[in-house]
Amino acid sequence: MGAQTHVLVIPFPAQGHVAPLMKLAHQIADYGIKVTFVNTEFIHEKIVFALPENNEKQMMKLVSIPDGLGPEDDRNNAFKLTESILRVMPGHLRALIENINMLGKEEEITCVIADLSFGWALEVVGEMGIKQTGFCPFSPSALALSLQIPNLIEAGIIDENGIPLENGLIRLSIDLPPWNSNELTWSCPGDLTTQKVFFNYTSSISQAAKLSNWILCNSSYEIDPSAFDLIPNVLPIGPLLASNVISHHAGSLWPEDSTCLSWLDTQPTGSVVYVAFRSFTIFSKKQVEELALGLEKTGRPFLWVVMSELSYGKIVEYPEGYVERVAKFGKIVEWAPQEKVLAHPSIACFLSHCGWNSTIEALTMGVPFLCWPYFADQFHNRNYICNVWKIGLRLDLGEDGIILRNEIKDKIGRLLCDYGIRENSLKLKETARNSISEIGSSKRNLECFIDQIKN
Repeated sequence: MGAQTHVLVIPFPAQGHVAPLMKLAHQIADYGIKVTFVNTEFIHEKIVFALPENNEKQMMKLVSIPDGLGPEDDRNNAFKLTESILRVMPGHLRALIENINMLGKEEEITCVIADLSFGWALEVVGEMGIKQTGFCPFSPSALALSLQIPNLIEAGIIDENGIPLENGLIRLSIDLPPWNSNELTWSCPGDLTTQKVFFNYTSSISQAAKLSNWILCNSSYEIDPSAFDLIPNVLPIGPLLASNVISHHAGSLWPEDSTCLSWLDTQPTGSVVYVAFRSFTIFSKKQVEELALGLEKTGRPFLWVVMSELSYGKIVEYPEGYVERVAKFGKIVEWAPQEKVLAHPSIACFLSHCGWNSTIEALTMGVPFLCWPYFADQFHNRNYICNVWKIGLRLDLGEDGIILRNEIKDKIGRLLCDYGIRENSLKLKETARNSISEIGSSKRNLECFIDQIKN
């Protein structure tokens, strides 16, 4: 029997990286291509645990390799996780591929799609003579910034540790919104150790891009043409949606609470404020309290996703009597099926951290934003949302760097009365949807990629 196309997919071990790559992997499998999806053992266990009981038969094989850390280790420690990954995972990935290839010609890995944050994986498969494809799970503008790091250092704009040499704006082109010098994708004000880890990872993306035969990006050319003009060899194939694949489960690391969908069914059209910061966002007890009271003061229905990580890994403490007071018009869940929530007609707006997955999902559903970025590319995504696409408003910090309850209440009120933002949101929704239609640019790019890896 002759060899068939067999794609191995490996994401960086974090929710915002696993989910879009799994959506892409499902789409590739829907073309009849064999797919093996590789997670770390830690992430693999979470995904298997989170699979719904009625999950459809998987269209791909899920496997795992060690990340070198034990179950007791803190994987939020960026330095420790990075060191362990680079020390342990390359050898395990090579062994995995060799073991698969030994099963016969029909099983051989013919292409590897690796997160651009995992440039080492592209090096490994390049040495093995396998086609290399980089995947960008973040915004195209963030990718453009990463590719320009050597030029920014040479021009004296940042030093070799990524620290800006002058305060002000950093601009890559006249058509791209500039970056504030303290809001670069690797910026961690007050934590230079973590910032150095993030900068090294971001810098490595430039080399990973050079190793890639193709770079796939979770966006469309029509959404951000100026950024894509700065990225060579790129194929925009987004927005990637779970609803566009046969198996709708797309890499959630936590079980989804579907009761929020039946609750949304009971709410008036365009009435509910959806609040979700997804993973990694951490608030102080005071900030959680201000957010809770701000939502209460609106008097509007709200759906709030609250994870334990939201407050430094501790059980979130609400103001006294809060849960009982808001029970008639608010619902709080630990994790939600976000695409289905954003697509629900009762949703009025999205209070978001502006991570790229959340951004691309909400704009594809035509939902306006209230922006509350936390780190990485989220600040620049906010600039797009508020200043370029004009589909949302920003929340401003008050006393002691806290966003206060009245700011939250007032901005929600302003957002829901801004018909210009609503109109812009619906126009961008149409643009995004058109790109993944049967004749859309992203659909054509994906089919072009499929054809090339089959040959």
